[in-house]
Amino acid sequence: MKTWFVNKCRDTYQGWHDWWNAEDGVSYDRFFFTLMILLLCIGFVMVTSASVPVAERLYHDPLHYAERHVFYLVFGGALAYVVLNVPINWWHQSNMLLLAFGVLGLIAVLAVGKNVNGSTRWLVLGPINIQAAEPAKLFFFVYLSSYLVRRHDEVRENLKGFLKPLLILFIFAVLLLLQPDLGTVIVMFSTSVALLFLAGAKLWQFIGLILTGLAAISFLIIYSEYRWRRVTSYLDPWADPFGSGYQLTQSLMAFGRGSWNGQGLGNSVQKLEYLPEAHTDFIFAVIAEETGLIGVFFVLTLLFMLLLRALWIGKRALQKGMSFHGFLAYAIAVWIGFQTFVNIGVATGLLPTKGLTLPFVSYGGSSLIIMLMAAAIVLRIDFEVRIKGRHAIAGGGGNA
Repeated sequence: MKTWFVNKCRDTYQGWHDWWNAEDGVSYDRFFFTLMILLLCIGFVMVTSASVPVAERLYHDPLHYAERHVFYLVFGGALAYVVLNVPINWWHQSNMLLLAFGVLGLIAVLAVGKNVNGSTRWLVLGPINIQAAEPAKLFFFVYLSSYLVRRHDEVRENLKGFLKPLLILFIFAVLLLLQPDLGTVIVMFSTSVALLFLAGAKLWQFIGLILTGLAAISFLIIYSEYRWRRVTSYLDPWADPFGSGYQLTQSLMAFGRGSWNGQGLGNSVQKLEYLPEAHTDFIFAVIAEETGLIGVFFVLTLLFMLLLRALWIGKRALQKGMSFHGFLAYAIAVWIGFQTFVNIGVATGLLPTKGLTLPFVSYGGSSLIIMLMAAAIVLRIDFEVRIKGRHAIAGGGGNA
């Protein structure tokens, strides 16, 4: 009986493994796609749960944010389908045009953008608010991946080639800091550093870039009163629990109430407008309170596996000589991973408070739509890598 059970488990695992990793007749990575769908489903459930109190107060409709989230999912899914049918080479050839669009979007925000809570980050297009920083991130990573292919030897061999993309990053950083939006700058800087390292930049350049970035961020924090308050409240949030440390203390209370099993779906107390931005930046705290450590571990596992799968897709692309495909997959993977780290770090008190969404989970139209487009690019990269592999096999058979 024991042997039968072990064999059955092994056969079941092998069956799922073969289905997820099937190459013949499959045009997308099933494993990556499944992980993304699971995260989107969890996100919809938790956004609905976390947003009911604030939606009821502001719009007298408890499902206001849930309905808008569905719209963003449908709209983002439609755009992702379009992206899925766009050859990766188009992104490579259009990288400078996309970069220009990213810069113009950030300039437009500063000129005619909508101010919310002291930050000017949104462009209003009828009923839709677009956060220009989100497409700017994607377009910059497309440019950087293309640059690393075109100037690969230059990046590895001399300082000038290494510094060129950093000058573009500096322009983006200035425009973002004028909004102000330090969180996006940190994500873009960290992803750029990782990508330059993977491209083979010299170690001393890599270390120098990190030290320069840390010095610049420290300067921006020290000489900005509101940023300095965030850092001091992060170091000791209980010193001012009703002032600068309010968000973090409420978030930590949510984690404490969650314990192992959670309070049950829909039973969060902190979402009753004790915890600001419960359905956006601090949705992870609501997940912790309602589903406990078990739910937190499950969500983290899905995100970690999604990150690893994207890195694996990028590695396969590089192994088959598809450099732009590989670098772009790496950039998207690091972007997702680092933004996840920052969001969870903020919610748990590991990092100072920054306004960044949890990828595929938080409410946020622009972020969700761009993340869906980025995921579609990863799926397209995998598709083209598979196609090249089949052609190589077919060619080898013909020669034989």
